[in-house]
Amino acid sequence: QVQLVESGGGLVQAGGSLRLSCAASGSIVNINAMGWYRQGPGKERELVATITTGGRTNYADSVKGRFTISRDNAKNTVYLQMNSLKPEDTAVYYCNADILGTEGGSYYYTTDRWGQGTQVTVSS
Repeated sequence: QVQLVESGGGLVQAGGSLRLSCAASGSIVNINAMGWYRQGPGKERELVATITTGGRTNYADSVKGRFTISRDNAKNTVYLQMNSLKPEDTAVYYCNADILGTEGGSYYYTTDRWGQGTQVTVSS
């Protein structure tokens, strides 16, 4: 079974930086788009950034100019470099990927595969 595992979260002071990673593992044929989402306390999950196979990126207005999404296709990994962090960035960050994989000799394609999340806390 294909899994996504996020890492790199932690506690950081306002103005600091963190680099999140999300690695996909399992019987993967290929990965199309990848993205990062976050969910703050008492809030709905929201889109942070996405990146296509060709490297086209999209960002939420709240993080433009501060966050950078990138990917390493050979490692099936997506990254989120977060600079100039603000307290309002505090949330659990989740990665998502569109994956073509195999299970029991059969192909499957999912656009709804999520990692377990990594906590980012920004103190003032």
